[in-house]
Amino acid sequence: MKKMLFQKAKMLLRVCSVFCLLTIMSLFIYAFTFSRVTGDFLKELGIAQTEADKKISSSILGGFVDVYGVRHIKNIAVGNRSAVVKDLLLYIKRYVSSGDFVTAYTAMKEQYKPGGLQKAETPADMRANMIKQGKEFVLSAEELIKKATPETKSMFEDGLKAAQQNLKDAEDPENKYIKAYTKNYEVLQKSIEQSNAGMLKDWETKYPSNHLLFVKLRLQQFLDETNAIDFNAALTEKNGKTFFANPAYERKSNRWKMAFRAGKEVVEPARAFVQQWMNEIK
Repeated sequence: MKKMLFQKAKMLLRVCSVFCLLTIMSLFIYAFTFSRVTGDFLKELGIAQTEADKKISSSILGGFVDVYGVRHIKNIAVGNRSAVVKDLLLYIKRYVSSGDFVTAYTAMKEQYKPGGLQKAETPADMRANMIKQGKEFVLSAEELIKKATPETKSMFEDGLKAAQQNLKDAEDPENKYIKAYTKNYEVLQKSIEQSNAGMLKDWETKYPSNHLLFVKLRLQQFLDETNAIDFNAALTEKNGKTFFANPAYERKSNRWKMAFRAGKEVVEPARAFVQQWMNEIK
């Protein structure tokens, strides 16, 4: 019996974490005092405020749930599920508006900024690089000839002739390859600029300057993953494990299944909270 209560409590905490750490759905929660949220509430869960803040940041920014180190899971079994969810929501809502969270988000955004954006080499730079490389090949071939044996010397001499011809071609003002590149350089440059702009746009869409818009993406993720849950779905047991009787439900995501286990009385109010919270984020 105790083991069953513990498992239910553990599942509740995971569900609460999914709702809270990935959705920040706390707009309507005013029934709980600030002192309870920042003090007694965390003590009940057995976690320090600094550690709680780290878990919130890692869960929201990383897109996963971190409940390791929350020791007092059993306490939830004797409490009210709605109250636990509301406490978590209020705390997280306050935290994501803090300077610490904004700083963490900004650092993450910069970390994922596209690096090594392409740049079109100018025709002049191309010619200069070809000439530089050609001279290096000639010097290298000359050094090989100096160290060559009588048996291999003729082979390296052929290599020197090829290197000298390549250098001569690079220095030729009428080099056909460079002239063709020069002719198409403007088109190439515009294509690369468009590609770079597209990557930066995708980055800005995924990591908006306004950190709350990023949170909004997590809110939408929650709505998508808890959509159309059949709370009356039949369950069956096999080899001591519980499964959905409907095979289609077994293919649902883990978050969908956790929401199912949380129950209608938790999920439906949570979805309402999320929807209104999203409406307020501009």
